Amino acid sequence: MNRTELVAAMAEKAGVSKKDADNILKAFIDTVESAVKADDKVQLVGFGTFESRERAAREGKNPRTGEKITIAASKVPAFKAGKAFKDLLK
Repeated sequence: MNRTELVAAMAEKAGVSKKDADNILKAFIDTVESAVKADDKVQLVGFGTFESRERAAREGKNPRTGEKITIAASKVPAFKAGKAFKDLLK
């Protein structure tokens, strides 16, 4: 499902226009991105948690040359599915 299909499905379920559903989706995404960027967690009980995680520096290999390189530490976005969401897939 792509964004257009998601917006259409949300609009139908909520009984709102596609434009309103798109605005709501955009607001949700912007809010989650801002919170995760500020190192906050966004917890939606039963659905899951959006957060940022620290990835430690590590050693890797350049696949082209085989030369060892150091991969810098970084922050990455993460999503952990909640129990109710996981149970849907069983």
